[in-house]
Amino acid sequence: MRLLSAYRPWLGPLAFLLSIPLCPRLLAAPPHCWVVTETRHVLRSELPGEVRDARLSIARNEWGSFQVLVRADAPVSGLRLDAGNLKGPDNRAADAIRLVLYRQHQLFLDTGTHRNADFKPDGYPDPLIPFDHPVAGERLRDSRLKAIPFELPAGETHGFWVDVFASTNAAAGEYHGTCQVMAGQEQVAEIPFHLTVWDFALPSVPALETEFGSPAGRLKAYYRERAKAGREAEPTDWAAVETECAQVLCDHRLNAVPPGELITPVAQSDGSFRIPPQHVAALRRFIERYHVNAVQIPHPSRVVKDPEAERDRLRAWLAAFDIAARELNQAHLVFFTYLRDEPNTLDDYRYVQTWGRAVREARSVVKVLVVEQTWTAPGQEGADSAWGDLYGAVDIWCPLFSLHEQESAARRQALGETIWTYTALCQGKPTPWWHIDYPLLHYRVPTWIAWRHHMRGLLYWGGLSYWGPVDDPWVEAPYYAGNGAPQQGRKGVVFYGEGSLVYPGRAVGCEGVVPTIRLKALRDAIEDYDYLALLEREGRASEADAIVAPLVSSFFAWDKRPAAYERARSALAGLIVTGRERQF
Repeated sequence: MRLLSAYRPWLGPLAFLLSIPLCPRLLAAPPHCWVVTETRHVLRSELPGEVRDARLSIARNEWGSFQVLVRADAPVSGLRLDAGNLKGPDNRAADAIRLVLYRQHQLFLDTGTHRNADFKPDGYPDPLIPFDHPVAGERLRDSRLKAIPFELPAGETHGFWVDVFASTNAAAGEYHGTCQVMAGQEQVAEIPFHLTVWDFALPSVPALETEFGSPAGRLKAYYRERAKAGREAEPTDWAAVETECAQVLCDHRLNAVPPGELITPVAQSDGSFRIPPQHVAALRRFIERYHVNAVQIPHPSRVVKDPEAERDRLRAWLAAFDIAARELNQAHLVFFTYLRDEPNTLDDYRYVQTWGRAVREARSVVKVLVVEQTWTAPGQEGADSAWGDLYGAVDIWCPLFSLHEQESAARRQALGETIWTYTALCQGKPTPWWHIDYPLLHYRVPTWIAWRHHMRGLLYWGGLSYWGPVDDPWVEAPYYAGNGAPQQGRKGVVFYGEGSLVYPGRAVGCEGVVPTIRLKALRDAIEDYDYLALLEREGRASEADAIVAPLVSSFFAWDKRPAAYERARSALAGLIVTGRERQF
């Protein structure tokens, strides 16, 4: 009793303090923050990892990236990521290093893409919401979806994406800095960032030729349909939209598509054709600004209906590109015509045979590209050997991943013909399939396989902006419907993300398009190809192949571990650096 009497003066205040409800934030454990640098998705259900710092190695004129993930037991308000100052060699300010920040936007998938036996329902990150405008650079505000601040739900993993670019004048060496994860004014975590810049640069013009189309075309149709329905107005400045789209392609080392008038020959009074000088000059500026290495020209059927009966007119039209090529003086630039998409019938084969041989006989700079395998016999179901083959009608063969046969391709390559490759849907035996719910590594592996098989180009359909039958791709994951269109609310056979590597930007504050995580992985793949091409040009292809061969042997057999490609890329960089050191 005496002991209790001694503490009695404190019992009242103590009871009062205990009666005050504590802030839930104080009761909950602090948010978990961690880093992922490998080429993989981090899904909503994933539990915290152990890596707390970001470590990257890139060449000059190269992009790298890492993810900062956050998960908490209680909701977190006002979440954002701040990039601190980066210091370079001798502790100098790293002005030649640029950081670009995004928040990962998730889409919940309750069913998987066709043939995805490993699918699990979850929130899949795909589109990236930029902090800043992709061209103008100012902070994006007043949009339906914002990068920051973000309201983090309890028990969910969400992330930020950090792109890092080393410019051509960046000093080789070690850089260090931090990123801060903030909740309002409170720092939740500090992420140390270590960057190594290797002492070589990737070329401004990528080694891998690409044709992915322009997102601007389908974006126009998307906004016009919404305008007709009274949903929202069309953009008022389409030229600015096209510039945004071109810049997104360039930033991911894909070929931007020049305006059609710049590559359209004009008939002259003497029966010849010319691309006007002012258009050639504008085309040169476009090619140099966006580092273009391949241009698809208009189909020759615009001016010629019968390539055999109008042989002279066809040759005059093609000669306009010969003249333009000389005026441009861009030795790396490839002009090509895309005669017919996936020839799968007798009529298709006859069409390609007729047109392709007529174009090739003109011996123009214009190459004939056909999305077909190099087999002597057609490979589609229902094909007839009476179709013959396309030999003599094709300069650039572009087989599906799953229809490439290296032995037959090598015979065409020996004749001076070129091999590209492409993917579409989930066809044939398992290959790296490009869909939201497949491993992100599927977007990086194909260029390693392509280099091993001496393929020089990569093609994809749709201008990257096919958002399918969904009303709002920011709410429902875009998909391509197979085996017929959806009926009565059923999706049937679907391919999530097929044809969509960008998303419409208006929802996040810009009028063009914004990238996906999948597009970032593809950019890294094209940069990997540049490493291999650098070594090949230096006569060291066999040394590079010794590193690549254990990882990939074909489109049906490749290493599934993302870390294996990072180690191989570092080994390739080591070969390049030591080779340069020996030269000096």
